[in-house]
Order: sequence, then structure tokens, then C-alpha cells
Amino acid sequence: METTRHFTATTYIVNDGATALHKHGRLGIRLPPGGHIERDELPHEAAIREVREETGLDPTLVGEHATIDAPNSRPLPEPAHLMLHDINVHPDGSVGHQHIDHLYYASVPSRRIDPTDAEEADAADWAWYTRADLHGSGLDADVVTLGCEAIDAVEAANR
Repeated sequence: METTRHFTATTYIVNDGATALHKHGRLGIRLPPGGHIERDELPHEAAIREVREETGLDPTLVGEHATIDAPNSRPLPEPAHLMLHDINVHPDGSVGHQHIDHLYYASVPSRRIDPTDAEEADAADWAWYTRADLHGSGLDADVVTLGCEAIDAVEAANR
């Protein structure tokens, strides 16, 4: 069976020591902003666009930036992680659909969530989680780990 793969971008946004997660309508779990990378869009551009659409906030990506000087080339903001998510797993164990996710961390100027796209989760579906909140939340372990890592990365970038 053939596996279909799509490129996605996800961004853990941080403000004042907390990260925002929303309840995903279809999956029923809490996740940060993210979505598919559009045709002719770079991964970091998709990460920024998704945050703006889903939260109305203006993110500033944090993390490593290569300093390679090459003719006709330029480095792109590096994601904190590249993840492969199995989206559609069949009973026989084969995978029909996967997301190749570029995962970024970003600071945002406030905690006022106001989605710009009517199809996005309502502001009431979002909550801000400190490190302590993440650990006591019952969220998936990867969301807790990445949320704490995002908080640390933004705090380090602001020092």
C-alpha cells in the first residue's frame, strides 16, 4: 500500500512562561497551532501563518539560524524538531497517510487569542499552560515535553 505524505508546520507559542494549546475538534486532544504547508510556501512561513490564522497573534520564531554563505542560497530558520506523524494507520499496521512536521517555537506579544479565520477553533477552546500546568494536565507526554522545551527556548532567547 502506498503512503501519502504531506508537509506540515506546528508552532508552540509562548508568552510569559506559558504555552497555548487548543482542543482539536476532530482529534479531541490539545495541540498547538499548526497545519499544512501550502504550495510554494516555506515551512517557517507556514508556521507563522498558522499561528496568525488560529490565534490572531504575531509570532517571532526562536531557535537556530545557520550562518552558511553560499551563492544563490540562503539559510532558512531551522525547526526545533522534524517529526513524522502517522495519521491514518490501517488494522494491518500499514500507514496510509503521514505528516512530515516542521516544529517551531515562538514568542508572542500577548495572551489575547482572537482567531482571524472563522473556520479555526474559538478563542474559548484555547488555554495557556505553564510548566507546572503541563505536568499536571494529563496531556500527551510529547505535548508536555515539547511545551516545556518551547518555554525554555523562548526564555533563553529573551535573556
